[in-house]
Amino acid sequence: MTDLATPNLPSRDFDSTLSFYGRLGFAAAYRDEGWLILRRDGVQLEFFPAPDVDPLSSSFMCCLRVDELDEWYERLVEAGVPETTTGFPRRHPPRIEPWGGSVAFLVDPDGTQLTLIQNR
Repeated sequence: MTDLATPNLPSRDFDSTLSFYGRLGFAAAYRDEGWLILRRDGVQLEFFPAPDVDPLSSSFMCCLRVDELDEWYERLVEAGVPETTTGFPRRHPPRIEPWGGSVAFLVDPDGTQLTLIQNR
């Protein structure tokens, strides 16, 4: 097996998390009362129960380096994630950063920021 690192993210409610990420193409690979694992292609996200997490003050985040950033972003658009600067969930469109990379952002319903970075 190849070495693998996966983000461990908070979920206020596993059903809601699964519903939201399911619209983005993720499927449950494992679930019990204390852990939820979602997969889409080569990406795995793991969630722990955090019923009291406040999306407004959450500092959880992770980076996903992807081969097809535009495809990932289009999936956010198709899923109806609004492009806005406030609220949860929301998306921020791809842009070229000063270091030359293309980056987009997703903030999920629990306030976790997923930074989507185009692989070079």
